Amino acid sequence: MSAPVRDTGAGAVLATVSLATFVALMNYTAPMLTLPGMTASFGTGVSGQAWLLNGIALGLAALLLVAGSLADDYGRKRVFVAGTAVLAVTVALGAAASSTLTFTLARIAQGGASAAIVASSLGLLAQAYPQGPARVRAMGVWGAALSGGIATGPVASAALGALDWRVGYALYAVAALVLAAVSARTLTESRSPRPGRPDLLGAVVLGLALTALLAALTVGRDGWLRPAVGELLGATAVLLAAFVAIERRVSAPMLDLGLFRRPAFLAATSSALFTGLGVIGMFSYFPALLQQAMGMSELGTAWLLCLWSGVALLVALQAKRLPERFSARHQLALGFVLSALGALTMLGAMSSGSWVRTLPGWLVAGVGSGLLNAAMPRAAVESVPPDRASMGSGANNTARYIGSSMGLSLTIVVATSAGSGHGGDSARALAHGADHALLVGVALMLAGAVGALAFRERRTARTRAVAVR
Repeated sequence: MSAPVRDTGAGAVLATVSLATFVALMNYTAPMLTLPGMTASFGTGVSGQAWLLNGIALGLAALLLVAGSLADDYGRKRVFVAGTAVLAVTVALGAAASSTLTFTLARIAQGGASAAIVASSLGLLAQAYPQGPARVRAMGVWGAALSGGIATGPVASAALGALDWRVGYALYAVAALVLAAVSARTLTESRSPRPGRPDLLGAVVLGLALTALLAALTVGRDGWLRPAVGELLGATAVLLAAFVAIERRVSAPMLDLGLFRRPAFLAATSSALFTGLGVIGMFSYFPALLQQAMGMSELGTAWLLCLWSGVALLVALQAKRLPERFSARHQLALGFVLSALGALTMLGAMSSGSWVRTLPGWLVAGVGSGLLNAAMPRAAVESVPPDRASMGSGANNTARYIGSSMGLSLTIVVATSAGSGHGGDSARALAHGADHALLVGVALMLAGAVGALAFRERRTARTRAVAVR
């Protein structure tokens, strides 16, 4: 491992990477409430709206693991600074876009830039904070920044959208540019280069596989039996098989397949996947169901989303007060259980016609999400060797964002198909479908809790030796 080229305070590292994550997540969630203004500007059709929303998720999921591996090998600061600079440029291009295609392409590029920020952030934090209470606190702050960006992005964009939807994106571009300049001057470089040639072929094949998967999930919302969906899913399977074959042959793999033999890595990755499938997929779409079934305004449902994410932010900040013996694995399980409990309290709320009935659910689920957001980065870093922290972050967040895209698609399918037998009463049908979607979400959250507890390290002499290596 190379020596740092400049010594800076760990607090400066934490502040810089947390602010950049905050801005990246604000930009990620911005279209939730600016979509009407964008579709009016571009004349976007129904199928095109899915791409406006999911373009950034495609770029993010496709490049997270690649960015994490590159950060470990070539420099975490270098990847982070490049990510913030590219984010500034591509957000500005999105603000100036004149069509659905150009905006979508800009959003895909923003996803790639955000992947560089998120993956390298945890690598930088792992270098700045050795294992112990200080690292737990730092990961809690980073998790709070994640929740804060999700919470404030839609509301801030909706408020600025009263002027013009492009204003918010212009401000995000300026913030990213400032952070790029600050990080270039203040962060300390670190890297853990491995012998062997770069795994460029693995990076390309993995990126194409994840792009095909996300494209299939997006196209599938217009009809899952369309030939294009099957073709994209088939391409995904072939490319993933090719990626595994490549990783078994190269000396410096993009993803060390041996990590899948580590229970801690399986626990962290499965928790990230089920967070996306159950928690994010369910709670990010529930506001849209409230709009359709109860006629709530976009800004009104945004405040409910903000309540959920805001509580998660506060809890993530306070997670450092949990006893030291309360491991990340147990914290993840508790977060899933509380999220499931919050979803259960929402059953029947839409049938009653009262959005107030959902408030306890948002609060309880917010506590659960805060515990998940604080524990997940900690689990991701601790589940891999110290010199592969950014790779661990990339793998963890890849599972999270793919899970969220899959979970969102599943929630939409269940909510719309389960309520199709109620004749012409669309509100009643949606209320019925929402309850079915909630139950599916609860099942996925509880599966996440079981996975977090089931993958447990056996502290034998051999395991301790592997952990030391």
